[in-house]
Parts: sequence; C-alpha cells; structure tokens
Amino acid sequence: MVIHKTFSDFVLYLYIHIAYADGKLHADEERVVLEKMNRHFPIEGDHKARYDERVKEYNEIKKSLHHEIIRASFQHFDHIKFSQRYKIYADMYDIIHADGKVEESETRAVNELKEIIDLLNK
Repeated sequence: MVIHKTFSDFVLYLYIHIAYADGKLHADEERVVLEKMNRHFPIEGDHKARYDERVKEYNEIKKSLHHEIIRASFQHFDHIKFSQRYKIYADMYDIIHADGKVEESETRAVNELKEIIDLLNK
C-alpha cells in the first residue's frame, strides 16, 4: 500500500513513524524532524504546517497498516540509492535520541526499518 507521491513525503512519514515509536511525540523529536525537513523540502515554505498535516494523517492510519505501508513504499521507491536509504536510517537514530532516552519500542522500530532496507537490497 503506497500512499505517498514523493520520496520526500515518504521520508517525512518515516520520521513521524519513528518519533511515535514509543507511543508519544516528544517536543525534541519534533524539533529534529523539522530540522531534517530542511534537507527534504528546501524550497517549500512552512515546514511546521506540512509536518502538522502529516502527523494528523499519520494518526488517522490504523497502526496495523504502518508496516505494510513502509515495506510497499520502499519497494515503490526502489530507484532511491542504498546510500540515501541508509542516510534516512541514520536520521532516525537522531530522532529517537532527541529526547535524551531511547525506549525499547524505538529501538525495535528502527531495527524493523533496517531489516526492510536490508531485505530490499539483496
């Protein structure tokens, strides 16, 4: 199930997904996501408005569908270089470390994403 038109929108979805991995969105995690949006949406205007809209959309999706969306989207955006995918993976570590503590659920979510990235590159 692919729901994003651009890879940048999918990346923002991943960032939000990892920020919510522990069940809550910490203000420092939000700050890091907004900073990273500068790289993915450099010429677009209000990142906070775009972020808030995507968070709302994310929360409207059944939790059981997120894994399917992520896997299908990585397959859909198969033209994205492996190095770029791993940069996004590294960004997710910045996000989960932003609030000063890493919960087990966040580690599990990052590891699941790494497995998907690894499987798609075999």
